[in-house]
Amino acid sequence: MAAGKEIRGKIKSVENTKKITKAMEMVAASKMRKAQDRMRAARPYSEKIRNIAANLGLANPEYVHPFMKVNESKAAGLIVVTTDKGLCGGMNTNVLRAVTGKLRELQAAGVSTEAVAIGNKGLGFLNRVGAKVVSHVTGLGDTPHLDKLIGPVKVLLDAYAEGKINAVYLSYTKFINTMRQESVVEQLLPLSSAQMQAEKTEHGWDYIYEPDAQSVIDDLLVRYVESLIYQAVAENMASEQSARMVAMKAATDNAGSVIGELKLVYNKTRQAAITKELSEIVSGAAAISG
Repeated sequence: MAAGKEIRGKIKSVENTKKITKAMEMVAASKMRKAQDRMRAARPYSEKIRNIAANLGLANPEYVHPFMKVNESKAAGLIVVTTDKGLCGGMNTNVLRAVTGKLRELQAAGVSTEAVAIGNKGLGFLNRVGAKVVSHVTGLGDTPHLDKLIGPVKVLLDAYAEGKINAVYLSYTKFINTMRQESVVEQLLPLSSAQMQAEKTEHGWDYIYEPDAQSVIDDLLVRYVESLIYQAVAENMASEQSARMVAMKAATDNAGSVIGELKLVYNKTRQAAITKELSEIVSGAAAISG
């Protein structure tokens, strides 16, 4: 029964794997709820400050912030938000595929790129493809902290303010629902003229600045950039836990199927061995009696 013993070992191994994937599924489900609550709580603030910043871009005050100016540089910045850990399905693969497409598009236009990696998976990918990584942050844990995010990203923001790059793009995985997450590459700087025109047409707001336009716009655009980056990381974390929960559930179901197939093979092997032994006994008895 050497074959039967080997199959029993495989069954035990897959059962242990199933226990691990089931536990990871339950942990991801718990973290997913907290991540979704955190993401949804940040959305109204992020959307409102985006609208206000868009309107200020067309308000034509005496002062125009560098983030609202269009630079003529032949370089661009790219912020890549990924996870620190794997086992979350094709989530990182999809967002990195979108990043690859953007890099090729910029390269075809003769634009060089500088990248900031948020997350270990994105950092490894950018290093493998030979991208210029100017800063990175990893090990964010389950809760994003703004003070850890702003430092690395400030390298690109300062470069844009100095006119060294002509755009800053933000790439992350947007949370749609538990079963669906969407990889996006959005323009962070400068403010999109199409978006600003849409907001201006819809609301038609005017502003009175106190104490002055420069102070208000400087403070507002800092909050604007911070909110967009924080929201992107929060969306990415919610997507990560959802994708991991789905992936671990699929792994658990597959492990159950494998166990069922192995048990069927084991029973057939055991039955064949018993049948063989019985046949040998009957043949031996027949030989003796004959």
